[in-house]
Amino acid sequence: MALASWKSFPFFNVTRVNPHDDNPNIFEGDILTIASSSSNLFLGTGSGQIQILSPSFKLIREFAAYPQNTAVAHMQQIDGTSLLVTIGEDLSSEAVLKVWALDQTEKKTGAPKCLSTVNIFNGRKKFPVTSMAIPDATLNPVAVAFANGSLTLIRGDLIHDRGAKQRIVFSSDEPITNLSFSRGFGHHHHHHHAHSHDGETKLWLSTTTRVLCMHIDGSSGIMGARLGIGGGAVGGSQNDVRIVDAQAGVGVGCMVGIPDTESIGATGEVVIVRDDAIYFYSSTGGKGGCYSYEGPKSNVYFYKNYVAMVSPPQSTPSAGARIGDAFKKLVGGGTAGSRGDIADWDVTKFTILDTEGKYIAAQEVVVGSTGAGGVRGVFELNGFLWVLGLDGKLWKYQEKELSAKLNLLYSRNLYLLAISLASKAPSIEPQRLHAIYRKYADYLYSKQDFDGAIQWYIKALGEEPLTSTTNATTVTEGGEVSGVIRKYLDTQRIGNLIEYLEELHKRGGAGVDHTTLLVNCYAKGRDVAKLENFIKSADGKKDEIRFDVDTVIGVCRQGGYYEQAVYLAKKAGEDGIVVSILVENLDQHREAINYLRSLEPERAYPNLMKYARSLLKNAPVETTQLFVDYYTGKYIPRGPDEEVETTKPVSITNGGGGLSQYTAFLPQLPYRTGTFSTMATSTQAMLPVSVTGTAIPTLPETQPVEITPPTYTPPQPRSAFSSFVDNPSEFIKFLESLLENESELKQVDKIDIYTTLFEMYLGRARENRGKPDQLVWEAKAKDIIQSKENLIDTSNILLLSHLSNFSDGTVLVREKEGLLFDIFRSCTSAGDTQGALAALRKYGPEEPQLYTAALAYFTSSPRVLEDVGEEEFKSVLYKIDELGLMKPLQVVQTLSVNAVATVGMVKKYLGETIQRERKEIQTNRRLIDSYKSETDVKRKEISELGSKPITFQAQRCQSCGMQLDLPIVHFLCKHSFHQRCLNQVDGDVECPNCQPNTETIRAIRRTQDEQADRHDLFKTALADSKDKFATISDWFGRGVMISPPAVEG
Repeated sequence: MALASWKSFPFFNVTRVNPHDDNPNIFEGDILTIASSSSNLFLGTGSGQIQILSPSFKLIREFAAYPQNTAVAHMQQIDGTSLLVTIGEDLSSEAVLKVWALDQTEKKTGAPKCLSTVNIFNGRKKFPVTSMAIPDATLNPVAVAFANGSLTLIRGDLIHDRGAKQRIVFSSDEPITNLSFSRGFGHHHHHHHAHSHDGETKLWLSTTTRVLCMHIDGSSGIMGARLGIGGGAVGGSQNDVRIVDAQAGVGVGCMVGIPDTESIGATGEVVIVRDDAIYFYSSTGGKGGCYSYEGPKSNVYFYKNYVAMVSPPQSTPSAGARIGDAFKKLVGGGTAGSRGDIADWDVTKFTILDTEGKYIAAQEVVVGSTGAGGVRGVFELNGFLWVLGLDGKLWKYQEKELSAKLNLLYSRNLYLLAISLASKAPSIEPQRLHAIYRKYADYLYSKQDFDGAIQWYIKALGEEPLTSTTNATTVTEGGEVSGVIRKYLDTQRIGNLIEYLEELHKRGGAGVDHTTLLVNCYAKGRDVAKLENFIKSADGKKDEIRFDVDTVIGVCRQGGYYEQAVYLAKKAGEDGIVVSILVENLDQHREAINYLRSLEPERAYPNLMKYARSLLKNAPVETTQLFVDYYTGKYIPRGPDEEVETTKPVSITNGGGGLSQYTAFLPQLPYRTGTFSTMATSTQAMLPVSVTGTAIPTLPETQPVEITPPTYTPPQPRSAFSSFVDNPSEFIKFLESLLENESELKQVDKIDIYTTLFEMYLGRARENRGKPDQLVWEAKAKDIIQSKENLIDTSNILLLSHLSNFSDGTVLVREKEGLLFDIFRSCTSAGDTQGALAALRKYGPEEPQLYTAALAYFTSSPRVLEDVGEEEFKSVLYKIDELGLMKPLQVVQTLSVNAVATVGMVKKYLGETIQRERKEIQTNRRLIDSYKSETDVKRKEISELGSKPITFQAQRCQSCGMQLDLPIVHFLCKHSFHQRCLNQVDGDVECPNCQPNTETIRAIRRTQDEQADRHDLFKTALADSKDKFATISDWFGRGVMISPPAVEG
C-alpha cells in the first residue's frame, strides 16, 4: 500500500523545549551518539566524554569515558538495569568496549564504575564500528559490526569482568550497516507475538547490498562456508546464516528490530526503510509487509506502537516525494515565513506512522537546507518522543489524549479507525468502547445501512456474556437498548430486531419485556422453528440460560404450548413450574409424581408439599407412597420412565394479521429505563398452533441418568399432617408406615404420630358406629393406650375419648395414671353397680379407701344394696375391719346416714369386734402388771446398791479362772477379777462381762435422745400408722414428749 494514500492526523503536539538554564548550550557540542533510559539522557562526544542529563535536561554528571582523542562512537543503556555500554574508537587502534555501572562510583574520579573493558578484535584492520547490538541484560553475547564487513561476537561475563571471548563470526566484502537481535519470535502481529519452539537467538545484519539472519545457539562457533557473492560466515558448524534478501541493502540506521512489546500491525522481526518503501522481514518468511513511500531515509525508530523515521532532503524533486497539505505543517528553528519558502523536496522531515491503522500520526519539517544540517538523534525520555536537530534545537512530540484523537476522527466520520484506535488503548473501558460502537451504528443507520448498523449495535452489547444483574443493568442503562428497539420497530425491520434481541438474551441483558417482545416477534413472524431454537438454547446448565425463563414459560403456557413450557422448565431447573403445568394444565398427576421422584430430595420436597392435596385427590396411592418414602428417609431419585406426553398446543385465533396489531401498543411503552415496563396481554401475541398445518418439531428427550442414593434429613412428620386432611385412609397408612421404623424416630415425632393416629382410629370407629369395623378401630385405639401410654398426653386421650364416647379409653387412661378412685367414682356416678363391684375387686387391694367408699355406696339405696347382695356387703365390712380402715363407731355412723342397712346385717360384725377388743384389753392389763412388778424389783436393787454393803464371795477370777489373789477388783455386778487381767490401769473400769449389755443400753438411749428431736420422723410414723394411739405411746416412751431441761443462766 502506498503511503501517499494514508490519511494524516495531527495526533501529536509538537513543542520546542530549551535545555536547563544551567547548561543552555548543552546540545550544541560535539555530540556523536545519544542514549536514554527511563529517567536520564546520555550524550557521547567526540572527545571521549559522556554527559548524563536529568529529565529536565540539566547536566548532572560528566566524566571521561575514553581518552580525549577517542570518540564515543556508540552507546546503549540496558533497559531495566543501571548498565551503560559504550564503544570508543580513534581508528589508530582497536575499538574499545566498556561496561559502566551507573549506580556505582569510582572513589578517585567520582565517575561511574567501569565494570569491564574489551578491545574489540577486527583482524588488526582499522575500520570504524558501524553498529552494535545487545540481546538482553546479561550482555552475552555482544555483536559489533565494522565498515569492512566483519562481524565480531563477544561472549563472556562482562558485568563481573570474568573474561570474554571474541571471534569474527561473519565477513563480507561490503560494509555491515546495521545489527539487531531477536529472540525466539516467529512473527509479530497486533499484540500477539508467537515464540518459536526452540527459543533460539537470531542476529539480523544488513549490508549495503543484502539482508541476512544469523542463528546464535550459545556456543562460540558459527557455521562456516562463505555465503554467496562477496562474503559469508566463517568458523565452526553450530550456527547458520541465511540470506533473507539478496536484492537490496540497507543504509546505516535504517534497520531496527521490532520490540516484542510493541504492536505495529505487520508481520516481521525487523523493519527496514529504503528510499522506495518501508519493509518488514521475518526469519521464516523473508520479506513481509511493504508500504510504498518514496524518498531518502536516514533513520528509523520505534515509539510505542508507532514507526518513526527521518527523511533527509532530496537532491531533486520527485513525484513520489510530494505530500499532501497535512504534511506541510512546519516546526523548527527560523521564522515561519522562511520555512514556508523551503521546497518540499529540500527539507528534513520527521514522520510518525501507525502501520496497523495505516495512517500518519505526525509529519513535521525539522529543519530546512538553509538551516544547519538535519536530525542529530531521536530518543524516548519520560514517556515522550524527542527529536534533536543538528542545530541544537530540541523538539518534544507529545501524543494527544485518546479523547482528542477520537473527537477528531468523529468529525471526519472515521468510526472504524476510531474503533481500531480505541481498541489498542491499554486502559480503555469496555463501556467507552461500546459507546464508539453505538456511534458508528447510529451513523450506519442514518445512511440506511440497517443490516450493518444492527451488527454494531450487537457489538455494543459487549463481547462477554453478562453474569450478574449489575452488568445487565449497565448494558441497558441510558435507554440505548430501548432506543435501538424503537428504531427497528419504526422501520418494520423485524428480522434485524429479532437478531438484536437474540444477542441481548445471549448476553444476559434482556429483561422480562425483551423476552416477551422476542417471543411475540417469533409468533408474529410465524417462525416456530426459531421459537424451538430459542427454547433449545436452554440446553445445559441453568446458569447458561440467557433469557428470562419465567417469561418464556408464561408466554408458552398462555399460548397452549405446554410441552415446550415443560421442556424449558425442566432444563432451567424450575421444578415448581413443571409440576404446576402437569397438575394444573395437563391434569397429569401421576406424571407429576414421576417427575417429583426424579428430583433430588431438597428439590422434590417443596413441590410435593405445595401440590400434595391435589395429588392425593387424584393419585392417592402413589402420592401416599411418595410421602412414606420421603418421610422415612428411603427416598431415592430415579429417572422418569417416560417423558411427558406430547400435548398439542391449544389453538388461539387471531383477529387480525401481520405485526401491525402488535406494534400498535409498542409506542405506549415507556423507554426511560431501557426496558419495556408493560407486557403484551393480547391473545394475538400468543403463539399459533402450527404454520400451515405443520406440526411443531418434537423436542429432544431427556436421557435418564444414574443417580446415587442421596443423604438428607427427613422432615418432621407433623409437617405433612395438613396435606391429608381430605384423605383419612391414606393418612392412617402414612402414619402406620412411619411407625414401622419407630426406633429411628425422635421422641417428639413419636408423640405426634401416636396422638394423631389415636385420634384417627377413634374417628374411623365413630364413622363405623354399629358396624363390625367399629370394634377393630377401637381395639387399635386401646392398643395405643395400653402399649404407648408414655407417648400420649393423658389430657389428650381423655379429651378425645370423651368427644368420641370411648369409655374404655377413659378407664384405661385413669388406670394407667393410677386414678383408681376416679374409675370407681365414675361407675358409681353412672349407677353402674356391677362396674363398681368389678373396679372394687380389681383395684381394692391397691386402693384400700375404695372399701370405705363402697360401703357408703352400697347403703346409698335399697336397689344398690339389693344388687350388691348381703354377702358382698359383709365382705366389705370385714375387709374394712381387717385393714383397720374404719372404727366400729365410724362404720355405725356411716350406716346410720340412711335406713337402708339394718342392725341384723352388722350384728355379727359388731359382736366379733367387741369380743376381740375385750381380749386385747385383758392382754394389755396383764402386760401392765408385769411391767410394774419388774420396775419395782429394779428400783429395789438400785436402792440396796446405794445403801447396803455388798459381800463378794467369788473365789476365782472371771477372766483367767485362777484363784483370786491380791490385787483384786470387785464389781457391783458380783463379778471379780485379777487387776492384771483387766488390762486397765487408769480411768473408769467396767466389768468386761457386763460391758456389751451396758453399751447396748447406752446406744438405745442415745438413739432415743436423737429421735426425740426428729419430729419429722414422728409425724411420718404417725401418718403411716393404723393405730395412732399405739404410735403416740411408743414415741412417748422414747422421750419425744419430755421437755428439755432448763438451762441455768
